[in-house]
Amino acid sequence: MNKIRNEYPRPQFRREKWIALNGEWEFAFDDEKIGEKEGWQDGDKSLDKKILVPFTYQTEASGIGDESMHDVVWYRRKFTVENNGRERALLCFNGSDYITDVWVNGKHAITHKGGFAPFQADITDYLKNGENILVVRCFDTLDAFQPRGKQSWKEGKRFGCWYVPNTGIWQSVWIEFFDGDYIEDYSVYSDIDNQKVSGSVKVWYGVADEVSIAITSKEGKTMTKTFPVEQKHAVYELDIKELEEDVKLWTLEDPYLYSMDIQLLSGGKQVDMGHTRFGMRKISVDKQGKICLNDKPIYQRLVLDQGYWNGSSITPPSAESLKKDIELAKAMGFNGARKHEKLEDPYFYYYADELGFLTWCEMPSAYHFCDTSVKNVMSEWLEILNVAKNFTSVVTYVLLNESWGVDEIVSNKKQQNFANAMYYATKAIDDTRLISINDGWENLERSDFISIHDYAYDDSEFATKYIEGDLDVIAPVGRKQIVEGEKYQGQPKLLDEFGGVAMATSTEGENWGYGEGAADVEEFYKRVDNLVKGIRKCGFQGWCFTQLMDCEQEVNGLLDHNHNPKFDIERLREIFAEL
Repeated sequence: MNKIRNEYPRPQFRREKWIALNGEWEFAFDDEKIGEKEGWQDGDKSLDKKILVPFTYQTEASGIGDESMHDVVWYRRKFTVENNGRERALLCFNGSDYITDVWVNGKHAITHKGGFAPFQADITDYLKNGENILVVRCFDTLDAFQPRGKQSWKEGKRFGCWYVPNTGIWQSVWIEFFDGDYIEDYSVYSDIDNQKVSGSVKVWYGVADEVSIAITSKEGKTMTKTFPVEQKHAVYELDIKELEEDVKLWTLEDPYLYSMDIQLLSGGKQVDMGHTRFGMRKISVDKQGKICLNDKPIYQRLVLDQGYWNGSSITPPSAESLKKDIELAKAMGFNGARKHEKLEDPYFYYYADELGFLTWCEMPSAYHFCDTSVKNVMSEWLEILNVAKNFTSVVTYVLLNESWGVDEIVSNKKQQNFANAMYYATKAIDDTRLISINDGWENLERSDFISIHDYAYDDSEFATKYIEGDLDVIAPVGRKQIVEGEKYQGQPKLLDEFGGVAMATSTEGENWGYGEGAADVEEFYKRVDNLVKGIRKCGFQGWCFTQLMDCEQEVNGLLDHNHNPKFDIERLREIFAEL
């Protein structure tokens, strides 16, 4: 039996009382799509298989390990709640792919569309004292108009750098409790220039009439202020200097975090409480065009992190496995990660905040463009943004990658309008992070920096391309760097995909890396070292090395499929940490 994920699932916003629903559930395929017609949602029918939630049926960790496609799957489990007549229950999912319907004791509780963002529903009115039955149905096809990330849409088979799809529940499920109203959403934005923190709190029912916010330093100093709720929203601003004159900043060397308690009050009585934390930090571009952390230039040394695990695919086997990845990346000389094509388990960002590790949050791609894909991508991105905005470590949003899903963006005004709409919508919600609109090539001139992907074998052409080259005309991988009709505006430049060097001995059968594999370990070190040294000559303000771990058939990771180092950590640090 695999280890059950039984830690509190959403560490960035914790309620005190909760019950875990991970573990063994009943499960069934519904290839004939007869489940609802036959009343499976009522909960009376036992399902014919067992599955370990939150792992998808395609994985060994789930206990099933069937990689064939099944569009409709059902889950069923029993759970016990003793209702004291005062508390209400919130059913929470961290991630379920793609359209999820939930019934509690035969009553429909929620439909959610989207594979990567969390969702929740108040199920109090459907509960019984004692034993209850929870039924979940997930519908997930090979539709290329829905955000898929790195999940294959071609017969559900691996190809290139796309992997076996994942269907259904793939992150934790749990229930937590509140007393009469609950915090549906909140935001925390730090302002180091004015030494303030501000944001808003949205309540669900409007029963609460006040929001109390308490901020506590690591040394135990606390300040508390109360703000009115108007039309289910409370807007707040607190001056950290009132807590302590020496406002402490979040840095990579000292990732200082303040604790924050958000309390909903109705007539002076607490009806909900959530615990979070934040760091005082600023990411910006200065007048000289330098990317800065807290007004000091920072050179980003990132690693591409796809977040795949042997046997459990996109689901981390534990919270500790995410912490281990960050610690290994830091030991190898990286100061951050570009989390590629997924919103990761919240513990990744939680530990990145805690350990002082920069992160990029990226929208998973759809792969065809039409009105439907525009709606799907935009709606799910806004849900993802709602989560990512509250993690201190997140310094960059990536909206599109390598023109995936917008393959005519270089000249198609409709696709350019879509990309720019995503940019402006993101800035309207959160203007405290940098944005890469279309990462890799065919950049739009509004992008906060210019991103370049180049899997060159060595650095022999870097000087020609990136020192002497004109970004308005160069096409290092056969793709223009700037879309037609627009001009480079002098933004910072980052080479945020390069490397991908695999060992020649590992590239057998369907396994592969970028370019010719290294004959031995010494050749690997030499090639990667030359690439990094060449990049540093070109005026880039950072880079992102591909990649952290092996992912299914893609074997160019610094870690193997089990996330163990393939190379000497100190040798890698000498290459990647060199200034």
